[in-house]
Amino acid sequence: MNTSGSGRRKQKSHHPQTETGQEAIYLRTLSERQTPVMVQLRDGESLHGWIEYFDDRMIRLTREGKPNLFIYKRQILTITEQTRRPAPRKDKEADGDSLA
Repeated sequence: MNTSGSGRRKQKSHHPQTETGQEAIYLRTLSERQTPVMVQLRDGESLHGWIEYFDDRMIRLTREGKPNLFIYKRQILTITEQTRRPAPRKDKEADGDSLA
């Protein structure tokens, strides 16, 4: 039996840390600012609203004109911040052409 190099392996199984606390900080920031988000579910459905509440297992998505939803985190693929788009600006060249 070749035992050379076997001392290099650690006997303890160290699992990578899965919880850093960053998720809670990020969700708290989104909630406090009522940042509009798009929640992409694992089944492909997209939901829009803002995160009013969250805990270690779920979020509450508040939606305008629609029922609020409690969504289990295990159902969520991504949460993306939605920027509020400013009113469309007119092209300067088009404005110049209309004045001529």
